[in-house]
Amino acid sequence: MTAQIRMAPGTHSNAGDDLRWLLTRLVEEVPGVLSVAVVSADGLPLLSSEPAGAPKRSAVGPLGAAADLATIVSGLGSLTAGAATLMEGGPVRQTLVAMDTGNLLVMSISDGSLLGAYTEPMADMGVVTYHMALFVGRAGHLLTPELRAELRQATPRPTAR
Repeated sequence: MTAQIRMAPGTHSNAGDDLRWLLTRLVEEVPGVLSVAVVSADGLPLLSSEPAGAPKRSAVGPLGAAADLATIVSGLGSLTAGAATLMEGGPVRQTLVAMDTGNLLVMSISDGSLLGAYTEPMADMGVVTYHMALFVGRAGHLLTPELRAELRQATPRPTAR
């Protein structure tokens, strides 16, 4: 399966290419991972993927399915961070939502950035978690303020209807 990584065409830095490569490997090499999203601390999608051959669905959100995942990852990250603050539990490292039709796993990367993965329901979450943690360890140093700014600038904005 070949993943389609969404990163605006104007983004051509080496760090951006490295991050895209790491995300592609995560989607293509981890069994059961259907799509992933990297979201900045302020909730903007930086990178997202969908597997090649995925059925085309109508654009539910302003940018379609990839934007939907990024929005959910951002909201879930904010909600769990607020809950951790209220419970004096420290920083949230990961969140798992298990559903009948799939799983959503969200991990902190750095400076409030998040990695979210949507998986098949029977995916081995230990394997998914392990590979996401590897991605976080490798990507954390790549997500510099300069690269986040580059990715934000390159992210398409929704149009008014």
